[in-house]
Amino acid sequence: MTTSNHLLFELGSEELPPKTLVKLSTALLDGIVKGLQDADVPFTASKAFATPRRLAVYIENLASAQPDKTVEKRGPAIQAAFAPDGTPSKAASSFAASCGTTFEQLERLKTDKGEWLAFTQVVKGQATENLIPDIIRQSIAALPIAKRMRWGSFSTEFVRPVHWAVLLYGEKVISTEILGLTTSNTTLGHRFHAPKTLTITKPEDYQDVLFTQGKVIADIEQRKTIISDSAQKAAAAVGGIAHIEADLLEEIAALNEWPVPITGGFDPRYLELPPEVLITTMQTNQKYFPVENASGGLLAHFITFSNIESTRPLSIQQGNERVVTPRLSDAEFFWKQDRKKTLADRVDSLSNIVFQQKLGTVAEKTQRVIQLSEFIANQLKLDVAKAKRAALLAKTDLMTEMVGEFGNLQGLMGRYYALVEGEPTEVAYALEEQYFPKQSGSPTATTAIGQVLAIAEKIDTLTGIFSAGLIPTGDKDPYALRRAALGALRTLIENNLTVDICELIAYSASLFTHEFDKEKTQSLVIDFIFERLKGYCLDKGYSADEFDAVISVKPTDPLDFMQRLAAVKTFRQLPEAESLAAANKRISNILKKSETKPAVAIGQLVEVAELELLKAATASGTDIQPLLAQRDYQGTLNRLAQLRSTVDAFFDNVMVMSDDLELRANRLALLSSLSDQFLTCADISKLQA
Repeated sequence: MTTSNHLLFELGSEELPPKTLVKLSTALLDGIVKGLQDADVPFTASKAFATPRRLAVYIENLASAQPDKTVEKRGPAIQAAFAPDGTPSKAASSFAASCGTTFEQLERLKTDKGEWLAFTQVVKGQATENLIPDIIRQSIAALPIAKRMRWGSFSTEFVRPVHWAVLLYGEKVISTEILGLTTSNTTLGHRFHAPKTLTITKPEDYQDVLFTQGKVIADIEQRKTIISDSAQKAAAAVGGIAHIEADLLEEIAALNEWPVPITGGFDPRYLELPPEVLITTMQTNQKYFPVENASGGLLAHFITFSNIESTRPLSIQQGNERVVTPRLSDAEFFWKQDRKKTLADRVDSLSNIVFQQKLGTVAEKTQRVIQLSEFIANQLKLDVAKAKRAALLAKTDLMTEMVGEFGNLQGLMGRYYALVEGEPTEVAYALEEQYFPKQSGSPTATTAIGQVLAIAEKIDTLTGIFSAGLIPTGDKDPYALRRAALGALRTLIENNLTVDICELIAYSASLFTHEFDKEKTQSLVIDFIFERLKGYCLDKGYSADEFDAVISVKPTDPLDFMQRLAAVKTFRQLPEAESLAAANKRISNILKKSETKPAVAIGQLVEVAELELLKAATASGTDIQPLLAQRDYQGTLNRLAQLRSTVDAFFDNVMVMSDDLELRANRLALLSSLSDQFLTCADISKLQA
């Protein structure tokens, strides 16, 4: 009889990399869960635990064995199962032998297609205890570890040296070898507070034993909550609010098994620095939470976390204050030193940085981006001088001491330095916004000049890298071209900017001086961009056939593309949509067989239905012209939807492919004219019923 018990696996090690702890923990859980599912061993719930010194997986109500399975094998057909003398044929005997039985024990299987020999066998499920060790070993081997290490004289490899392994099924230890360790039911507590060996009697006691006896909070989500709450409480004590970012919160939770808050302070004079500089210094270098006032300004305090409950917390506080002061002093030095030269003074030094071997230096890229910015600004009727100035200064902050130290501040420091130097506000903000959107879902540039520069910079990179033959493959995209393409598209679409992307790519390609196939490169870049647009549209809830309907008419303005797409999505909800889509599909198929599309000669049409369609199509053709001029694709499709009954009547009563060649040509011309009206918006024949 199958029973169930809880399972616990814990792997203890030296301190694990904090930035990948959650990734490793999740991967281990997923691997074990998948292994159990593949083995068809049922359970009711699963959970991962992770601390700096351990990865653990807990499985609830895990069945004690696989279910028994009935396996049916089909052998040769009955007519091939017997020799002429009625004895079993060689094929039948061989089948019986392969099943480990005799011919007499075989069954007959009847189906609609005939009758065969068959063998049915009940395969008893294996005990879970026997399956678990290999499932765990395979899960560990598959963990996403960039670089594994060895230690001592062992040949085993892991991200860090391992010291203990727990494997419990119910109250029973499953004794096996994991990474050179023999599993047991003993673990270790906090390195300093409870370094003694702890016994886990049964899996469900795991968290409680570690907490009460080992001074370890095993659940990283619980530690994150404790850290966040205690940081806010500590910040409130000094009149502020802790500035907590999700990545740092996770990292601090991955660094501490028993987090204890420590509040520190620094010289208020450093508050004169840009707040982002202080935040970066505290977060990136020191793993501190900055403290803000109610209006978002920084206070001269920080919250850090210790992994021990010290009897001398003041010493820890003072130690952290001593460490952060030189960091802030360096930032202050960079700020003052950088301001001795203007951004414009740094333009020439960009010629010392190679952007890409075939594409030249950053200075050469800057000149191309200036020309692209001018091109875009002219199309959008914006201030060309400001667009060109922003493009000229765009990369100059890369040459500053501050950005040299804190690379994540590129663009942002350009804005600060530009404002201090008296550059126009739109130019200054564009220097930061050229990198927008910084990640999926984050905001696009908000200023007009920032939008121009963001698009120009991304298009130059896209076209340039493609021209150098460095096209992304699979998941390899070292120049982040997918992000660049999507960023350019989002900037255009979400800010209602009308730009012909094909003209822009062609102009960009013309600015490069190295030899490459310009026409092929342009085609590849445009296809790449529209592939990203398809993903963007699908994420927005549009369907693949709606996208295909629009892409078929090859709009070259992304904003225009989205307006057409929205119109198609609304159109297909109309009661006339399905019939008109089918009619357009029929028209498309008919016209494919016609080589010429002459103008309609009214006098050559004879049937009432075709004359009515000509009349209706002529009227709709006139009505949609002003709508198209305003890009009112919704209004256009709504007007064309009124043709449904006339189109249906035409196909019900008219034979298009008449034997009268002149009459046939006129009917084809009428259909072609009608099709062209729909194609002013999209090819609705692509819509699936």
